Amino acid sequence: MRAGFGQFRDATPEYLRFAAQYGATDVLLNGPNLPSTGGIWKLHDLVKLRLAVESFGLNLSAIENVPTWFYDDIMLNGPRRDQQIEHMIITIRNMARAGIPVFGYNWMPSMVWRTEPELIRCGAVATAFDDDEAQKLPLTHGREYGEEEMWGNLEYWIRIITPIAEEEGIRLGIHPCDPPVPALGGVPQLLRSFEAYRRLIEIYPSDSNAIEFCQGTFSEMQGDDIYEMIRYFGERRKILYVHFRNVSGQVPKFHEEFINTGYVDMYKAMTIYHEVGFDGFFIDDHVPQTFEDTAWGHRGRAFANGYIQAMIEAVTKGA
Repeated sequence: MRAGFGQFRDATPEYLRFAAQYGATDVLLNGPNLPSTGGIWKLHDLVKLRLAVESFGLNLSAIENVPTWFYDDIMLNGPRRDQQIEHMIITIRNMARAGIPVFGYNWMPSMVWRTEPELIRCGAVATAFDDDEAQKLPLTHGREYGEEEMWGNLEYWIRIITPIAEEEGIRLGIHPCDPPVPALGGVPQLLRSFEAYRRLIEIYPSDSNAIEFCQGTFSEMQGDDIYEMIRYFGERRKILYVHFRNVSGQVPKFHEEFINTGYVDMYKAMTIYHEVGFDGFFIDDHVPQTFEDTAWGHRGRAFANGYIQAMIEAVTKGA
């Protein structure tokens, strides 16, 4: 188990030096700023990205997210679906051939939703969600989509892309819908429960059909047990990497927290990852905004990453 940094888009010396100095071994780039030709990332640009990360002694262990417009019609069965699938196949092949082993993505055409933030410890600002407020917002894609309609779109994609991923030796993982409520803006939030993820991994049983395990979002799922989910998917080797963050509670209303002040027992969670033999990396994902921090949250991320490293050491040396 290893500590990493993510949630930045440019592999600049500033971010990479920061990651290396604070003891990370792995880097995840989220929606990296790369040139695109009709929704395709080229092989040489992806190789340059990996080499930039490696120049600081780090591993580019995953890319998380392409621009939504690369595959929105795949999610919604729009008129450009088949073209987008062709282009995504090329991009995913290029990631694999560039030496990037994991691609994490999502099934949220409107991305992550939040409502008004909340103040937590000593005035730190945390993102929050209140479903009563969110349901007042208008449709995002012109109409309401059906639950099984969206599952059909996802299953169509999974059955096409998983054999490609197997062939290229890359693993693909889907982030849960955040927040995990039934629908937002008329679009079902498919991946919102333990049951939904069990269904996902059975669409096409394969090591390449896996999970981007955002522990924060899994912790928000109403009525589901976060520790049971870590154990279930960890034992099946479906967890590619972990967003190791904490929240105040489950939907329909929650706010994010400092890594050590939410409702989840993070030591217990880390212990389960170790017990099931998880051998991937953890990143902080989101952090509260604190006094005089940067927009990216250098101070908050240093705190969270140090906590992650201490948790890893505690459970591995105490075994």
